[in-house]
Amino acid sequence: MEPHISHDLRDETIESKARWFKSLSLEERMDFLCAIVDLILETNPQFIQHIYAQPTSGRVRVLTKA
Repeated sequence: MEPHISHDLRDETIESKARWFKSLSLEERMDFLCAIVDLILETNPQFIQHIYAQPTSGRVRVLTKA
């Protein structure tokens, strides 16, 4: 796949982004993940303090647009 710049809004849909991500090799996916984490930590070093998830009590309902 040749790198290119697109100005088409269809390339910005979540489906298009998922197809792009699936096209990456495992090594490229991990490099991308590391780059994103590095960017987050450079921008907000206190981010690590806020990532501790707490279990939710009760049920969770997922709503989708039909």
